[in-house]
Amino acid sequence: MNSQAKNIRTSRLESIGSTSHVLAVESRVDSVRAQSRSWRREGHQVALIPTMGALHAGHLSLIEQARAQGADRVIVSIFVNPTQFGKDEDLDRYPRDLEGDLEMLRSMDVDLVFTPSVDTMYPNGSQTTVTVGHLSRHLCGLSRPGHFAGVATVVSILFHSTEPDVAVFGEKDFQQLQIIRQLVCDQHMPTRIVSAPIIREADGLAMSSRNAHLSGQERVASRALYRALTEIQAMVAQGERDVSILTRHLRSTCVDAGGRVDYASVVDPTTLSALTYLTAPARALLAVQFGATRLIDNAPIGNIESV
Repeated sequence: MNSQAKNIRTSRLESIGSTSHVLAVESRVDSVRAQSRSWRREGHQVALIPTMGALHAGHLSLIEQARAQGADRVIVSIFVNPTQFGKDEDLDRYPRDLEGDLEMLRSMDVDLVFTPSVDTMYPNGSQTTVTVGHLSRHLCGLSRPGHFAGVATVVSILFHSTEPDVAVFGEKDFQQLQIIRQLVCDQHMPTRIVSAPIIREADGLAMSSRNAHLSGQERVASRALYRALTEIQAMVAQGERDVSILTRHLRSTCVDAGGRVDYASVVDPTTLSALTYLTAPARALLAVQFGATRLIDNAPIGNIESV
């Protein structure tokens, strides 16, 4: 790590960047909270974009969504959260490129980047976790026990640290989005949660930092997720309502491409409860592993009249 990357981890509020835009970077909770409060006293609306870094166009779309929602000041957090990784998951492999991330954020006129350390987020002796019940117990929650407790806990800490008026999350992790909405509702948090559409590669694969781990062959095979989702959308448009037929198509399409399917589900978009027959708009969700890389994707199934 070079001297610039080391310096941005110091405890004081710093400025880095070109003459066109100065990007403030902070690693201390008290300082980022003080800045957020100062902006709000001045009448500005503050938005938070929580990320784990390795930024791509999907993350940048969240910043654009925050501005579209009326945010005057945008804070982006970059923190690879260890509590949402299981013992056999890819914490050590998760891509990290802080300098590249900062350069990207500078081009988006972000106002502040929050880069806390693990010790800052989880002080010595930290014992508190946040768990959201039913929504966390199926889909990704089954194969990744403890994952959503880690997500809910870190999001709660980030919200208390930055005190945003609005926070933006992508729809790619649809279960996570619904869990965070439930968290905010249950805890009477004043932060408004806004979702942003999935940003896809030209061939339809949902953008993800984990895509970098795919081999060339796996990358080609991974197109099956989006193909399966669009095909069942067409099936529903043509009148199919039996969920078992839809999920069987999701699963077989991904298996035929060489994927190992964790789940293929069609659920109520609010409760995430599995459906058996479509009578209203729903959400199709997939989790499929190619090689060592686990991918998730989802798509709405809409325009269904009650019968």
